[in-house]
Amino acid sequence: MVKKRKVEKLKGFGTAPVFFTAISTILGAILFLRFGFATGVLGFWGVILIILLGHLVTIPTALAISELATNKRVEGGGEYFIISRSFGLNVGGTIGIALFLSQAISVAFYVIAFTESFSFFFDWVKNSYDVILPRQVISIPVMLVLSALILRKGANLGVKALYLVVAVLFISLAMFFMGSTDHAEGSEFSLLSAQFRNIDQFFFVFAIVFPAFTGMTAGVGLSGDLRKPSKSIPLGTLGGTLLGLVVYFFIVYKLALSASPADLTEDQMIMARIALGGAFIIPLGLAASTISSALGSVMVAPRTLQALANDRSFPIRIMNRWLSMGRVKDNEPVNASLITCLIALVFVAFGNVNAVAGIISMFFMVTYGSLCLISFLNHFGSSPSYRPSFHSRWYISLLGFLVALWVMFKINTPYALLAIVLMVVLYLYISSYHRGRTGMQAILANALFQVNRNIQVFLQKAAARRPEKEWRPSAICISRDSFRRTTAFDFLNWISYKYGFGTYLHLIEGYFSRSTRRESEVILNDLLKKFDKVENHVYVDTLISPSYTSAIAQAIQIPGIAGMENNMVIFEYDKGNPENLLDIVDNFALVNAGNFDVCIVGSANRPIKPKEDIHIWIRISDTENANLMIMLGFIIQYHPLWQKSNIRIFDVCKPENREQVKANLEELLMSGRLPITIKNVEIISETNGLTIKQLINQKSAQAGLTIIGFRDESLKHYGIELFKGYDDIGTTLFVNSFGQKLIE
Repeated sequence: MVKKRKVEKLKGFGTAPVFFTAISTILGAILFLRFGFATGVLGFWGVILIILLGHLVTIPTALAISELATNKRVEGGGEYFIISRSFGLNVGGTIGIALFLSQAISVAFYVIAFTESFSFFFDWVKNSYDVILPRQVISIPVMLVLSALILRKGANLGVKALYLVVAVLFISLAMFFMGSTDHAEGSEFSLLSAQFRNIDQFFFVFAIVFPAFTGMTAGVGLSGDLRKPSKSIPLGTLGGTLLGLVVYFFIVYKLALSASPADLTEDQMIMARIALGGAFIIPLGLAASTISSALGSVMVAPRTLQALANDRSFPIRIMNRWLSMGRVKDNEPVNASLITCLIALVFVAFGNVNAVAGIISMFFMVTYGSLCLISFLNHFGSSPSYRPSFHSRWYISLLGFLVALWVMFKINTPYALLAIVLMVVLYLYISSYHRGRTGMQAILANALFQVNRNIQVFLQKAAARRPEKEWRPSAICISRDSFRRTTAFDFLNWISYKYGFGTYLHLIEGYFSRSTRRESEVILNDLLKKFDKVENHVYVDTLISPSYTSAIAQAIQIPGIAGMENNMVIFEYDKGNPENLLDIVDNFALVNAGNFDVCIVGSANRPIKPKEDIHIWIRISDTENANLMIMLGFIIQYHPLWQKSNIRIFDVCKPENREQVKANLEELLMSGRLPITIKNVEIISETNGLTIKQLINQKSAQAGLTIIGFRDESLKHYGIELFKGYDDIGTTLFVNSFGQKLIE
């Protein structure tokens, strides 16, 4: 029994395959074939800057992967698995398909680069027989042999072969450092005398060299075959990345010391002229590096494809089932490997992958940027379930994301835009047949919760330090009639659209219990669906309370969602059937005790149409209310429903006060504090023979919204009669302001 457990424990790979897959790809074809050219064009410091800039993407990505891998079990698919489990399966599938294609085409890239190690053979045939052989003479057979080995033996053979080729690779590099040239003997090169040439060609060369850095995540794709991904991925990925960085520095130094800029630029196999026994050992090292990179990619790409199929990322069910199938004895993704090899073989047959190399780099950049963004959002969101044993830093992850995005456009803006467009189209296509999948809401919600929390705390502290506070509406509305009419919600939405903040509470009368809580969840879900049909900026919730009065007492003590206390309470009643108007009047004193502005909306039985005017009626008794009424009129006008409406102000005053009222209004208009024209202001004397209610019914019959002020004393004296008698006008807003507002 103990022996069986030990065998089960030893199943899967350790850290070494992750490290060797990464380092063999990092120290690959680009290093042997393009670093000399880069050093010749830009000089020592130019290439060092390229290496540092490239690692501003790769090191944060390696840290992000290491962190994410130690937070939860990383299953098959490596980078795809991490992205899809963080951003959702649709976003993950989009990036995963692009990542798979990049990995599959990379196999072809490395196999084609492998043929460069046989340059001596092609040169011999040309010189001896005057025949120019195509590179496919070697690349196609190599691709076929590689495919057969992977399909028959799988990753186990690939990992064993990695040890051999990595050993050859390091021997060739050691021989390179041991070699010398006549140029090196007489060179006065030093770090102080090193140059940075042709700065205008920096990003052109960067685009050529950057694929060398993309190898650092090659081993992550083996995640499903690892015994302990949380250990092997951080150690293997970071080890490969940092060792590659160090080796790059020394190789560039050796190149700059050992050859002239002209030789470096013109001879892509310049390393062979520098190394000890270079004519043999460097082609052998190039062959080892390229075939190991091809092995790494041909092992990783099928696992990405298999993981995509397991998540049903493709529209055809049979296709998903076939691609997700693994070999019975070891779950080796044979079918996915076959597709990978066929794609690679097609590009090998073409003989040139330069046309797609730019897009490949863009897809890798998107992947790296996404991994860094996931790490940043997890740091920023501070989800309780996010507890990795390895920690990066949020600012490092953010830096990696921003640099990846910036470098994409600096390398090739058209390719960057094309890559983004292709991925958007692919995302829309995947979403079209997987509409029910959730996206990145969870990770973004956590981040938004943290932002909201910190902003609220900041605003509360800032408000406490300010002696004078700028007024803006932060309103709360309690309604029992949410499913009968939406006027209360509509009004709250009007004032919340641009300047205000609104909390809408649907009242469920009763005592809090398990059943009423379940009822509230159902009602809230129905309300969110109902109000989601219109654009709104209102926070919606339910409130369980035994009575209307207790509900109001609870609601007015709830802190505002905007980081500021609520300062306004909105009530609503049906003008045709004012059954709850008495409750509103009875509870006015309770709200008034809390120093709230009070708005009472009388809903008319007619819809509000665009272009209907907003009428504001100001009387001599509205000293406290007038400015709030005017401000509410302008706040409401910013809502799309009211944008084409006019605001008209009617000021009813005593005849002897007419000139003073006119002068005050003209001063507001001239100073711009009241942004309407004089023709929209009408001053009415009280001696025209009509009561104020008759005047309002007459002049505001066609208005969409009529705003009228009321005082505490009038409410105490008249009660509900204060709000009656406005039958000829539409929706009416009665306003009581706590203190006079200042119109700036």
